Amino acid sequence: MELLTPGPTPIPPRVQEALLRPMRGHLDPEVLRVNQAIKERLFRLFDPGEGALLAALAGSGSLAMEAGLANLDRGPVLVLVNGAFSQRIAEMAALLGLEPEVLAFPPGEPVDPEAVARALKGKRYRLVAMVHGETSTGVLNPAEAVGALAREAGVLFYLDAVTTLGMLPFSMRAMGVAYAFTGSQKCLSAPPGLAPIALSAEARKAFTGKRGWYVDFERVAEHWERGGYHHTTPVLLHYALLEALDLALEEGIEARERRAKETYAWLLEELKARGFRPYPKASPLPTVLVVRPPEGVEADRLVKGLYAQGVAVAGGIGPTRGQVLRLGLMGEAARRERYQLFLQALDRVLALT
Repeated sequence: MELLTPGPTPIPPRVQEALLRPMRGHLDPEVLRVNQAIKERLFRLFDPGEGALLAALAGSGSLAMEAGLANLDRGPVLVLVNGAFSQRIAEMAALLGLEPEVLAFPPGEPVDPEAVARALKGKRYRLVAMVHGETSTGVLNPAEAVGALAREAGVLFYLDAVTTLGMLPFSMRAMGVAYAFTGSQKCLSAPPGLAPIALSAEARKAFTGKRGWYVDFERVAEHWERGGYHHTTPVLLHYALLEALDLALEEGIEARERRAKETYAWLLEELKARGFRPYPKASPLPTVLVVRPPEGVEADRLVKGLYAQGVAVAGGIGPTRGQVLRLGLMGEAARRERYQLFLQALDRVLALT
């Protein structure tokens, strides 16, 4: 099966081999050294500044999403919503009693910084939350502009970097981000099950809420900073994540961004020639290509037909459900040779519709 979904992504051989290492205890000195190495690599990717909390939570990106909110000392929270995953942030914030207010934008369009500026001037918020790359619609949101507005307003900036970190240029310091996170199975092309996070030194003073035991950042720091016991971590996933981080840094983020953008541009032209239309109206996300199928062709039927041909892609989710195909261009998936196989399978499926 050729895996071309917007997560999980294909696992490189070096990462796959890391899963075959002998099992060790989660407090074994070797494992603690691996954790330290993971933190060093994450520091380079997140660029959170000195004194930041860096860790890889044992769970998916949604756990990291919830963890940041569960540790926030108080609300209200302004959530910038333009897709399914930004809506998820709003739902979590409501469940955690953080008084979320939603500033909504049309699906397929990026967040408008001018609208954010007006909202921040109209009310005092504790935090503004945004998804950097909205996976459901294929839109890249203006993190630097929103971060500057948050900094000017004295508001913490929370950023979901699930489809950007490790594939696009990223700097928490430059963007004014207090808390950011990703998932191991996205741009890093590691197995699912870990959620790397970074919390800036300044923001640690504000993320002291106690709305959960497992995600309590003080307990997380006990393990990741002092080598103490918190829970039984998935040791083999740590080995695999370290290998994936090394691969990303060896290639370089600029080279990975170029690979994603070149594959995106080539693939979009190939799909346009077959009658597909891009879904985003502006600011396309280079790591997730979202397209509408040709007139008269059902998106979900295409997804099923491609799967029968040995190619896994994703259909729509949230506002795009039943309307689009979503194609992952993260990590190992962002390679032209993989999508040449996809196009061959697509032509066979289209010939049958």
